[in-house]
Amino acid sequence: INEDPVIHEKLLQGFIGDAIADNCPSIEARKLRALGELNNLRDYALKQGYESSVVREFVTSDAEKAKFKAEAAGWLKAKGAEPGNSEAFCKIGEEEIAKESLVGYLLRSNK
Repeated sequence: INEDPVIHEKLLQGFIGDAIADNCPSIEARKLRALGELNNLRDYALKQGYESSVVREFVTSDAEKAKFKAEAAGWLKAKGAEPGNSEAFCKIGEEEIAKESLVGYLLRSNK
């Protein structure tokens, strides 16, 4: 399941969105949209033949969460955002919202 490119990419986008919301005071996470996307992803995984216990174990795994957080941090760092630089996180968040990417869809600007 952790090698499925659709699952990986969508979860990564969610972790990127979380990091932006956590580090930018003018952007917040759209929690209901995120929950909807997680439900869609679960349905996708089940349709791919993964058993619900495997899906549940994957999304609750601390090791998997740590991997995704690290990958999200690397993605953000490559775009110039590092902890302590809220301005950079806000800039990336506003760009993603404007592009209407999945990251942007999961965020709301309070500007």
